[in-house]
Amino acid sequence: MKRVYQLLVRLSFEEFDEVIRIELEFDFRPVLKIDGKSVMGTGRAELLRKIKETGSLSLAAKSMGMSYRHAWGVIQHMEDIVGEKLVESRRGGRSFGESVLTEAGEHLLQEFYSRLSSMKDPHERNLKKPGLTTDGILVVDDRICLVRRKHAPFEGMYALPGGFVEYGERLEECIIREFKEETGLDVKIRNLFGVYSDPDRDPRGHTVSAVYVLSLKGGKLSDSDETFAEWVSLSKLPKLAFDHGKIVSDYLSQSRARRSRS
Repeated sequence: MKRVYQLLVRLSFEEFDEVIRIELEFDFRPVLKIDGKSVMGTGRAELLRKIKETGSLSLAAKSMGMSYRHAWGVIQHMEDIVGEKLVESRRGGRSFGESVLTEAGEHLLQEFYSRLSSMKDPHERNLKKPGLTTDGILVVDDRICLVRRKHAPFEGMYALPGGFVEYGERLEECIIREFKEETGLDVKIRNLFGVYSDPDRDPRGHTVSAVYVLSLKGGKLSDSDETFAEWVSLSKLPKLAFDHGKIVSDYLSQSRARRSRS
């Protein structure tokens, strides 16, 4: 049996703040063939699988929106190509009887799903990647610069300034750009504070954030299309979006520990 792959490309657009991403979804449709004749695709495999689960050709056909006659015709077509019985049906008096897969049917179904799994898994691992972001901590005179979000997710909640890294952009360039866009402030990097990568930190999908501690260079605090910028007292911190509450808490704990050692 040979494998044939039909590759479909679907473009979908998903908006993350200002960033529009293009997601490619590959739909792999394997077909098992014998002597150039198609024996089984996903639909026929599903029919055999449902027969195996229900023990009934009638129930399997009904669950797939097919007539009994059509389902039986599909099976006979596969059997003609394979040259073996794939399904055996036994009548049961008043009942509808029982339909079971033969050894050849079991083998064909197992072969199909084995090949399907080996074909899809590597592509899913390669295509599903976390998004890369940066966030910035800027503290001046016991006040931290935060932004209040105008849009979902976490509309109306406070967060650290930051955003998605653009293609071809360094992390350091991203946080300086994002901070300027969201707050109007010019900043420089003091140090990389940490990397936060909990898969559940962003409801839009898995993101990994490089968090930087920053120093103020200049500029004037101003709002953006996406956020309101504010100076907030460290003693009166509101609940923060994403995992930014943990990030700020980690920063404050580290700062206190550093002061206690000096």
